[in-house]
Amino acid sequence: MTSLNDISLVTQVAVFGNKKAFDKLVVKYQSPVRRFFLHQTMGDSQLSDDLAQDTFIKAYTNIRQFRGSAAFSTWLMRIAYNVFYDYKRKKAPLNLPEGGGSLTDSVGKSLLSEGFREAPLKMDIMSALAILKEDERTCITLQLIDGRPIDEIASITGMPTGTVKSHLSRGKEKLATYLKQNGYERK
Repeated sequence: MTSLNDISLVTQVAVFGNKKAFDKLVVKYQSPVRRFFLHQTMGDSQLSDDLAQDTFIKAYTNIRQFRGSAAFSTWLMRIAYNVFYDYKRKKAPLNLPEGGGSLTDSVGKSLLSEGFREAPLKMDIMSALAILKEDERTCITLQLIDGRPIDEIASITGMPTGTVKSHLSRGKEKLATYLKQNGYERK
């Protein structure tokens, strides 16, 4: 039902230029897109908002290219994924630790300003995500946080299914080790 509603809205935008229909798509998907960027930028809310805005602008200008071979949400997240990696290629690299380290002071301040102050577990999870390689972090957040299946992650990232599975396996192992070392036990 959701898929049919999305296709109806996309058709209204693509055929009739109905901006209110696109507004409905933005309202529906802005939180998942922004959450994706927050995890990729390790909590930089300003950058996440900018990247989300770029994603919706690209989606609007290219909506006629949507063919319906995948869900609209998959198509939109593919655009978000490309926006993030285009940003990474064009701009100075973020101070995201790869394979070790902790959050930078600016990212930590951003997380605190986002209301994470009352939730140390969220800080630990963000720190745990920071130890992952970018592809591992992307796959982990798309599966564990957004609840997307492996084949959809493969479609969003353009990675083969086996590669997605490898990134998930390694990422989950690293997260489990990190969290266990920081006092979290499996029950």
